[in-house]
Amino acid sequence: MIKKESRNVSRIKRHERIRKNISGTETTPRLDVFRSNTNIYAQIIDDTKGVTLVSASSLELKLKKCDIETATKVGAEVAKKALEKGITEVVFDRGGYKYHGRVKALAEGAREAGLKF
Repeated sequence: MIKKESRNVSRIKRHERIRKNISGTETTPRLDVFRSNTNIYAQIIDDTKGVTLVSASSLELKLKKCDIETATKVGAEVAKKALEKGITEVVFDRGGYKYHGRVKALAEGAREAGLKF
């Protein structure tokens, strides 16, 4: 019988490969995305200090569904909070997910709200 890895195990391996090359600094922190079946989360992280600077989620915004519109709102919210803290440029970390659907919508929402990456 062929044993196949779960999608999450494959995603974690992809994320580890990506994280070898992507790192957030004080001037350009990392915008990290995590999505579950029910919610989507975004954090802006300074990897040199190991500190989360800004975060937003669909749970925090009390949005019921987790679809593309919700992801766009979360992206706009994280960008708004980042701009209030003086963060204008970030490095995008898709978390091992395909740049498609909710992850893409979150990124575009953050770009429209004023973040550069």
